[in-house]
Amino acid sequence: MSPSSSSSASPSTIVRQLLHHAWPILVAQILSMSMLIADTIIVGRYGTVDLAAVAVGSGVYISIVMLVVGVLQAVAPTVAHHFGAGRTERIGPTLQQGFWLALMLAVPGIVLMVFPGFLLELSSVPPDVDAKTREYLLATAAGLPAVLLYRTFYAFNNAVGKPRVLMAISFVVTATHVPLAWALVHGHLWLPPLGVLGCGISTAIVNWLAFACGTVHLARNPGYRPYHLFAHWRGPQPAEILSLLRLGVPMGLSTFIEVSSFTLIALFAARLGAEAVAGHRVVANLAALIYMLPLAMSIAVLVLVGQAAGARDWARARMTVRVGMIVTGGLASLIGLAMWLARKPVIALFSEDEAVRAVGLALLLYICIYQLFDSVQTVAAHALRGYKVTFVPMLMHAVCFWGVGLAGGYWASFHAPWRTAGPHVAGFWEAGVMSTVVAAVLFGWLLRAVMRRQDLPAAP
Repeated sequence: MSPSSSSSASPSTIVRQLLHHAWPILVAQILSMSMLIADTIIVGRYGTVDLAAVAVGSGVYISIVMLVVGVLQAVAPTVAHHFGAGRTERIGPTLQQGFWLALMLAVPGIVLMVFPGFLLELSSVPPDVDAKTREYLLATAAGLPAVLLYRTFYAFNNAVGKPRVLMAISFVVTATHVPLAWALVHGHLWLPPLGVLGCGISTAIVNWLAFACGTVHLARNPGYRPYHLFAHWRGPQPAEILSLLRLGVPMGLSTFIEVSSFTLIALFAARLGAEAVAGHRVVANLAALIYMLPLAMSIAVLVLVGQAAGARDWARARMTVRVGMIVTGGLASLIGLAMWLARKPVIALFSEDEAVRAVGLALLLYICIYQLFDSVQTVAAHALRGYKVTFVPMLMHAVCFWGVGLAGGYWASFHAPWRTAGPHVAGFWEAGVMSTVVAAVLFGWLLRAVMRRQDLPAAP
């Protein structure tokens, strides 16, 4: 992918570039999700208390990681702008400062994981689960610096158009984690069975493995030599790190808001009974899996828009946004339609409980509607990041997903006039659909305003 791509790039060319960039990211994300699924299966076969501990512990771990990693994603638009403008001499220093920022952010993350008391109190977990959850978090904390350093490498590779290595590393990590976690949890390496602690140790080990693979690749691949990544290594530069924070903190909060708006539903819906929570969990897992496609496409849009913006090729940036929305929205609609047509066998894969299946089938319709609007707002939000516009989108995320989605869902589930006779978890999904509709409109309006603003200097 050339940093000096012409503004006359046709829609078909941009489609090819988007798909070329998105499919390795999609595979890498699915492989990462498969590690979480493997943890559930492996620990579930060991014991119920350990399964509960990995469920609670992974929830805390993912929340912390997503918040901090979101901040580090500022490396992607920053490097993409340098790449698009041909400022290769600025790319290496930006990556170096990204690594320093990752190490700085690891400190509060580790503290939260080593001392998770107030977070676990929010979940009111039983004492035996609490003890095992702390073991899991303590083990995974050892790998947190590696996670953040690797995700900085991840953002950098996306920005310079080299996503395939991320897929390869994800495959190596997943292929290592599954047998290692199984051995440590069940005691097959001349060690006593470690239960959920073994799962945490394996996670920490493969996180360092991922970072080691990334470092070796950076050092040995000749494609990175023009950037002089390890030459003239500098210590932390406050001005550059502050610039990354100004761009990245709103991105991290946006990610946290969007993720937490769904994770908190399970807590609010707990009063509705186990079947309602389980049915919601099934549909939420399906939604998360489907979301991987629009997310991968959106990351590709961010990179291409960032490169075009760096080259001040505003026509190509606009074309990328339009093509990205059309392709992503079309693919999401097709997936939603296929999910609706196969709804009964799909739901049956997750549970044999008829009550849970009934809840899942009732909620699945919302996924099918949700996908189109969610894909549009996701592409628009990432395109804005490509333009380095992040603060206002963060406010919009809070209004849409915490305001309309979460608060509105609580009202629609428990206090709406049509639900006074019987509260239902469907209210959260009804509000979730509405939140994505509002988000699609707001982000579309803001994105259009940003693109028009870039056209003003060229208008005369």
